[in-house]
Amino acid sequence: MSLKKKFAKESFTIMNELVLPNDTNTLNNLMGGRLLHWMDIAAAISAQKHCNRIVVTASVDNVSFKQPIKLGDVITIEAKVTRAFNTSVEVRLDVWSENIPSGSRQKSNEAYYTFVAVDQSARTIPVPELIPETPEEFELFEGALRRRQLRLVLGGKMHPDDALELKALFSKS
Repeated sequence: MSLKKKFAKESFTIMNELVLPNDTNTLNNLMGGRLLHWMDIAAAISAQKHCNRIVVTASVDNVSFKQPIKLGDVITIEAKVTRAFNTSVEVRLDVWSENIPSGSRQKSNEAYYTFVAVDQSARTIPVPELIPETPEEFELFEGALRRRQLRLVLGGKMHPDDALELKALFSKS
């Protein structure tokens, strides 16, 4: 069965959330776990748009919190598939926080999530190839293989000597 190739823009997803009291800690800052939950949902929607299948979260890369997100802020999560592998896709997320009354908007987080497509019996299935179009999409696409190899090495699923793309990054003069 041949899968239709898809463009990155077809998976683009925007999700908005309002930070309410139940989402915050005692300092009135958004709890990190709540943000990760919202990010997982946005990334899964993006992955499902690309795969046209049920997807499950396989990994979450390092998520750094650049600054606190406050009670009452509006969170905008942008997600887009950066590359498809055999049965998995990598999704890039950018998180913005906005204080509507002041009009200030700042980037608060970015991360990469990996999802695996599964059938109704929870068996992995092939995913469509991704076609990058813009310079940014090409850059993310190229870097995805190195990020994948790093995830696999850190997860014990690939020997470091087999991570050729990753090794090439460190051996450049």
